[in-house]
Amino acid sequence: MASKTQRKAKVEKPKVEDADVEMKDTEAPKPQSELDALTIEDIKDHISIIEKSVVNKEPRFVLRVLRQLASTRKRLNDAVLNQLIKTYISDSYEFKGNLLGYFPCTDSKDEKPHARSVLTEIYVHLLGMISLLDNNRINDSIPCAQALINRVMSVNKPTMHLLGARCFFYYSRAFEMAGRLHEARTLLHGRLRTSTLRHDSEGQAMLLNLLLRNYIHYNLYEQAEKLISKTTFPENANNNESARYLFYLGKIKATQLDYSEAFKNLNQAIRKAPQNAAIGFKQAATKLLVVVQLLLGEVPERHVFRDQHLRLSLLPYLQLTQAVLAGDLAKFSTVLEKYSDKFMKEGTMTLINRLRHNVIKTGIKSVALSYSRISLADVADKLQLDSPEDAEYIIAKAIHDGVIEATIDHEKGYMQSNDSANVYGTNEPLKAYHERIRFCLDIHNHSIKAMRFPPKSYNDNLEDAQKQREREQQDLEYAKEIAEEEDDGML
Repeated sequence: MASKTQRKAKVEKPKVEDADVEMKDTEAPKPQSELDALTIEDIKDHISIIEKSVVNKEPRFVLRVLRQLASTRKRLNDAVLNQLIKTYISDSYEFKGNLLGYFPCTDSKDEKPHARSVLTEIYVHLLGMISLLDNNRINDSIPCAQALINRVMSVNKPTMHLLGARCFFYYSRAFEMAGRLHEARTLLHGRLRTSTLRHDSEGQAMLLNLLLRNYIHYNLYEQAEKLISKTTFPENANNNESARYLFYLGKIKATQLDYSEAFKNLNQAIRKAPQNAAIGFKQAATKLLVVVQLLLGEVPERHVFRDQHLRLSLLPYLQLTQAVLAGDLAKFSTVLEKYSDKFMKEGTMTLINRLRHNVIKTGIKSVALSYSRISLADVADKLQLDSPEDAEYIIAKAIHDGVIEATIDHEKGYMQSNDSANVYGTNEPLKAYHERIRFCLDIHNHSIKAMRFPPKSYNDNLEDAQKQREREQQDLEYAKEIAEEEDDGML
């Protein structure tokens, strides 16, 4: 009986009295005018930081503002931009009237422009161009971008390098969205030469990546390779630009059949990318890395496909990997036909088509391990090839490439597998250890280069140990003399 009453007590729901229920007050949403005022105040703080950078000639303050650009652009609208243009862009700025025309607002106050630096005007102009791109106003963004770049190129200050590099990025983006990316190439080339002469490392890194993206967009891989061979990527560039450069370099090397170099560059690009952001970049780099690994004959690690940010986007590549590992040509063709549009859009279709030979090689490898002797007709049937002659040609190429160890009897029409050799008796372990050691040394060198040290003048203000001891000794003697004089005075 006790157990039944306990069960009933568990089933019964506790009664809640209406008097004990407290209704929580829901906060009313703030009006748009108040949100706009908060946005303007935040941008005013950013502008004050830019002015501080100009006064102190310290570019790192501008970097602090650019890091907030992602959150700032989400709160921009016509009213905010109209007020900023009227307040911070002088009347002598030629494109001011056009900017006010892009962002009309009747409620904004007519204020006299404050006397600000050129960097402030360029920053406000950049905010306007970003707003045009976010709202898909492509036709307006092209002349706005051209006017912005003309203003940027008229300024030659070290504090302008970071902001100028970001302006060139959105300039190229505007032409890319308009389908006229090739028109921006000449100006980017000229500006790259100027940035190199001015030792503008941020501009060099940004412009070099934009040119590589321009060439890859039109499949001009040979020209991209020539550009890489004739230029040097700056070592002190930020991690984001280094990751982009390594990604483009890996894509170019993969297209030119240099899979080992492509694999190394793509791995470094993923490691240099932000860990908690840039999800799209990591997805694109990982997709390309999976295909390159398969072309190298390696198997991608399972945890790559289980990552929560990559799981859905890598689903076609997981099925592709399973087909390659199984050596199933029919399954490979099915996956290729099913996701052909996706592969074409992501730019990996050319490399995936090369995997057909890898699928066949994997199939031959499994056949060679399973059978000590097998006829060429049976091999053609298992691999779904057209004829035994095709099977003989493919087996001969696999033997030449070192994929399998076997002999072909052309007259009797069969393949004879040899006993597999011990891999530890070859140079493969030595090569693997060499790659790992070189990778660790590269990480060490990059870490040393990324460290920040105090300037040499910092040590000039510090006393050495000997001088410090002498000064302390003198202070003690002086204190004793004062104490003796005071004692004498008391007597």
